[in-house]
Amino acid sequence: MTAAARLPAWARPKEMLDLTRLAVPVAISRASFMLMSLTDAVLLGRYAPGELPFVLNGWLPIGVMFGFGMGLMIGVQVLTAELNGSGKGNETGRIFRRGMVVALVYGAIATVVCLVVARPLLDLVGFDPSIAEPTTRSTHILAHGAVAHMAGLACQFYLEALRKPNIATAINMSAVVFNLVVGLMLVPDFGAIGVVWATTSSRYFMLALFLVAVAVWTPAFRPAPKGPADEFKRQNMVGIGTGIANIAEWGSFNLTFVIATLVSLDSGTIYGLTVQFMGVIFMIYVGMGTATSVRVAESYGRGDAQGVQNASRLGVAAATLLGLGLALALIVLRDFVAVQSLNGSEAASAGAHLVPTLALMLAFAAFVTIFDGLQAVGSMALRAQNVVWTPTLIHVGSYIFVMLPLCWWLALHEGRGVWGVFIGISIASVLAGLCQILALEWKAARGVRFGIPRAA
Repeated sequence: MTAAARLPAWARPKEMLDLTRLAVPVAISRASFMLMSLTDAVLLGRYAPGELPFVLNGWLPIGVMFGFGMGLMIGVQVLTAELNGSGKGNETGRIFRRGMVVALVYGAIATVVCLVVARPLLDLVGFDPSIAEPTTRSTHILAHGAVAHMAGLACQFYLEALRKPNIATAINMSAVVFNLVVGLMLVPDFGAIGVVWATTSSRYFMLALFLVAVAVWTPAFRPAPKGPADEFKRQNMVGIGTGIANIAEWGSFNLTFVIATLVSLDSGTIYGLTVQFMGVIFMIYVGMGTATSVRVAESYGRGDAQGVQNASRLGVAAATLLGLGLALALIVLRDFVAVQSLNGSEAASAGAHLVPTLALMLAFAAFVTIFDGLQAVGSMALRAQNVVWTPTLIHVGSYIFVMLPLCWWLALHEGRGVWGVFIGISIASVLAGLCQILALEWKAARGVRFGIPRAA
């Protein structure tokens, strides 16, 4: 018996190669979202470190709206992968077009909501007007990119579900370069305002490229037969459940920026930079989770219970190994990263005293990202099997009912400052990661034993 034959079915080279081919470009593509934010944070850290909290807190309402919107678009990905896996890829245009309608309508709603609630929300949490005013301006500018962002996500998820992730990756990385170029032009003179205008401009740049890509390389705009009566409902139910989970996670993390800033502007800067680096790593995990989700959904669409279990287990194992490597890299590079983030130029010398604390926090953050990544992979693999509410409840419980109270209590009541915030997010991330993986394994095992129900 060969060594490959002795391996579990999910760990055989053919399966690992298939996951890698899909996961690598998707991971790079997902990382581009946070890489763009990280670029913005580093630019401000170098040219205007005191203005970084304006942008980070400016994402509070935007992050919540985008989180729910990104969840809505997951329905496009899951149903497209199901059809493609069952040999009906030419019928997926109807899924995409419905998704685009939802994206455009929701993007318009998100814009209006953020313009209206931005300043009242900041006043409610108790920000001084000197912080609230520039933060509100940042939110308003970011809100103008909501429609383009949502429509771009629909295009990207559709391309990935059709196993064309390289196209999406190229577009996203080109947008990172575009954002950096515009940022370098604007940030030295306009600080935080320059950063958010660069971000908003990059959303429209991406959308233009995505529309060309789906028109040329996919059946997005070609006629398709009418789908089952419950198809659009299923598409939206998967999306709504994911959106609620994203609100719990993204909204709660954005509120931790508020807590850190209430401690002090220095605390907000240190914590904000740490979470931005964690976010880049997290988006790599999201790429792994997306690849796992596509493979699970394809097997689910074929009614292959063993294939669902194999794809799920391989995704978890690969994410764990990837996380250990990324954690080690961040620990080794922590001092270099901290120096480059806060003390890269004479204009940023005001932030030099924060370098040692940032380096130490990055070292601790390295291992927290492993559990943060596992919860992403586990929850996405569950939703690919139409298990919507279990991962949602885990997110809500971990982030709203555990993380936020802990961060507030430890940072402000117990006086632990920025470290109190970090301890709170660490405990919640470990809890969420373990619960999502246990739920995934339970569901996959039941699928093998009892078959795959269409509605779980």
